[in-house]
Amino acid sequence: MRRRQILAALPFALAAGAATASESPAKKEAAGQYVDLSPVALPIVLNNRLINYVFVSIRINLSASADATKMREKEPWFRDALVRAAHRTPFTKSTNYTVVDDVRLKAALMREATAIVGARNLASVTITSQTPKQRSRLPRPPAAAG
Repeated sequence: MRRRQILAALPFALAAGAATASESPAKKEAAGQYVDLSPVALPIVLNNRLINYVFVSIRINLSASADATKMREKEPWFRDALVRAAHRTPFTKSTNYTVVDDVRLKAALMREATAIVGARNLASVTITSQTPKQRSRLPRPPAAAG
């Protein structure tokens, strides 16, 4: 009975192996080294009033010479720096209150991350997802009002 199960599973195992072998090695290397931050709720503020939160997932791409294990240990510091920067000067986008201003967020996080681990360890910052807490009953952005 065990032999039949093994023989029945063999074609699937071979197909999975062939699919894995057909993936290009360049595609795997393109991901490089990175630190994924746990999702963070960033405030959206209008006229000194909190109107929404946007949950943001971020990936900090590391340089080839960086020690990824040591950098991943710094993940809480990266998140803390991001939250502090967002509360100091919210990343509110003037045309849409359901997303953050990604250019300002990336620049601020890159600046903070450089202070934490040094510029030689960093390559870039990527926003992997943005999920707003509210999508309706928000004020109308000034650009959309006219």
